[in-house]
Amino acid sequence: MPVRSATIVVVAALVLVSGCSGLAPTTDTESASPTPEASYTQTPHMGCQPGAIRENGTCQPVTSGANADIFSAENLSAVRTSRTTIDGTPGYLARPDDNGTYPSVVVIHEWWGLNENVEHMAEILAGHGYVVFAVDLYDGEVASNASEAGRLSGQVRENPDVAVSKMSRAVSGLRARSDTTDQVASLGWCFGGGQSLQLSLSDADLNATVIYYGTLTTDAETLQRVDEPVLGVFGSEDEVVGIENVRAFDRTLDDVGAEHEVYVYEGAGHAFANPSGESFRPNATRDAWGKTLRFLDDNLNESAS
Repeated sequence: MPVRSATIVVVAALVLVSGCSGLAPTTDTESASPTPEASYTQTPHMGCQPGAIRENGTCQPVTSGANADIFSAENLSAVRTSRTTIDGTPGYLARPDDNGTYPSVVVIHEWWGLNENVEHMAEILAGHGYVVFAVDLYDGEVASNASEAGRLSGQVRENPDVAVSKMSRAVSGLRARSDTTDQVASLGWCFGGGQSLQLSLSDADLNATVIYYGTLTTDAETLQRVDEPVLGVFGSEDEVVGIENVRAFDRTLDDVGAEHEVYVYEGAGHAFANPSGESFRPNATRDAWGKTLRFLDDNLNESAS
């Protein structure tokens, strides 16, 4: 398999490519389909590199707007937004402020919950030409410290099928909207990266899957069900996910013939794309975001009307 180097020096090898307001109506109707099941058991997931949590238990989440200059938030289309539900799943909806039809992205928050930072990321992505729905897996709760975040993410981990069902309903609800195409991807960071993989392994039938340093499964039988193509973004010094797990994940995707790209950023730790804390790596973050936009464009806009 060919190995490609990324475009900036902080990216090292392990770039492995195999095979490569005023919104449209939504519905609160519960899905009559069988409840989807989680495909693997997630390990406890921390939103910070071990050792970064302060003695008082806090670990500062990113503040609203702190990521604007990092994620190329310039020359974007105007967007309109709303807190709403899609097929019974609560979240934050952002879309270009016009009457066009666009592909969709289900965004899954970090372990902090659906905070202003995630809403802002949804707005930025919508400005690139997507209908974006940031799901709320915490039912309105948002953590302000690591202890709260651990409690909330633990509740989801203990009831994984509920989260998969919520995300799956969001996918089907997005496809049913009049302002969307049938092309839908998932994208999540940290805790949300693991949930993005869970969604991809369910019956949701995604058109692309993006995982930022989420906990992984390396079981071949399980990964045969992944909705390809897959984009994985990780740091070489990530002590939460673990570089050996990333390598095994990449090898297994290769073995099962799933189209994928896995990027490992040399010297970057866990949550390196979060513009707060010691792990933040701005150059790696910019590069990874550029790859993410290219990946979504390549895989969602080919069939867009």
